[in-house]
Amino acid sequence: MTLRLHNNLTRRVEAFEPLDPAAGPTMYVCGPTVYNYVHIGNARGPVVFGVLAALLRRRYGRLRYARNITDVDDKINAAAAEQGVPISAITDRFAAAYREDMAALGVAPPDIEPAATAHIPHIVAMIERLIAGGHAYAAQGHVLFAVNTFDGYGRLSRRDPEEMLAGARVEVAPYKRDPGDFVLWKPSTPDLPGWDSPWGVGRPGWHIECSAMAAAHLGPTIDIHAGGVDLQFPHHENEIAQSECAHGGARFARFWLHNGMLNFGGAKMSKSLGNIEKVHDLVRAHPPEALRYALLSAHYRQPLDWSDALVEQSVRTLERLYGTLRDLAGVEADAVIPQTIEDALDDDLNTPQALAEIARLAGEARKATDAQEKSRLKGELLGAGLALGLLQQDPAAWFSRGASGDDDARIQSLVDERAAAKRARDFARADALRDQLAAEGILLEDTPQGVRWKRA
Repeated sequence: MTLRLHNNLTRRVEAFEPLDPAAGPTMYVCGPTVYNYVHIGNARGPVVFGVLAALLRRRYGRLRYARNITDVDDKINAAAAEQGVPISAITDRFAAAYREDMAALGVAPPDIEPAATAHIPHIVAMIERLIAGGHAYAAQGHVLFAVNTFDGYGRLSRRDPEEMLAGARVEVAPYKRDPGDFVLWKPSTPDLPGWDSPWGVGRPGWHIECSAMAAAHLGPTIDIHAGGVDLQFPHHENEIAQSECAHGGARFARFWLHNGMLNFGGAKMSKSLGNIEKVHDLVRAHPPEALRYALLSAHYRQPLDWSDALVEQSVRTLERLYGTLRDLAGVEADAVIPQTIEDALDDDLNTPQALAEIARLAGEARKATDAQEKSRLKGELLGAGLALGLLQQDPAAWFSRGASGDDDARIQSLVDERAAAKRARDFARADALRDQLAAEGILLEDTPQGVRWKRA
């Protein structure tokens, strides 16, 4: 089956093939601005597009995947000033925290992790090309992109340029020729980070950073550009304009993929609204794999309602799946990704369908009696999980999470004692032990292999 992806540029699901099959596909995903811990909504893109990255590697044997770090930004400057520390103290700390949090969610690192501050020469060179081509102009220490020089402006977001200009803020900076023109370079005072440039000491605007980093590592035209739908305008729209003007009209990105937002408490999750759940806190309060499962439970283009109930449901689902693998512990099997999983992911990353297929495989595995059939189903269950970054722990590790080995042994001894009491028909003792285990949050499950236990 051919990989088909919804291209937001055309608003159609299209068959995907890389521009250069011999070199393999290229993909750029907008990464974090590192001034604080990211919220769980920020993790949806890395998780989903990480699944896509793994699929592309399987399909084409190679991939050049870049996900950037924005380490120069006014929010970073404000955080550093508030805490009285150098800018690098903020960016180094939260870039490291981001990598740690993504790793906890099972997100593999990209092949390339460019940082904006390491690409100032690339940014300056791109701005110079835009000025030389008549697409940008310098004014009062700033350099701005002239939106009216790019005929395709608005085609990604489907916004009419005249409407965008009409809707611009009334108070327009005096150095702008048109209200919709956006900043490529801005001056820095001595208390702010700055670099020498033909326009004085300053720093880049946000949009030009991604264009310059993508071009530096992936070339003027990339196969896939991905990110949150909230970035579609103005960030991605501006990236297209400046990139295509800087490269003689060459298409910037062939496919545009946007993940939907997470809703929390009835509103879009965002730092500005304060209705956020930080990944850094969530991975310490819940099994990280359950958070990953929850992020994959809805189609990536749709909104996802985030809640404690969703996380708990994901935990319970993984309990059943790992319970199945635990029951198959003595069955030898190699992980094999089933074609049904590949077909689901080929269908515009249909992760809900892939998760349904995992549930079906587990159900069949629980019913299987033939040894060969058990081996096949276990291998397919492990392979299906591998394609989604799930079910790769040892079941014992999953069920013992957050507990010491001594505590596990103590609980098992109570379970064994209860079983012995039932066999001796000492039901009062068995009930007392059951109540003690329940009070400790231990759930008991009768299986053909005997009583299993797990933490609630």
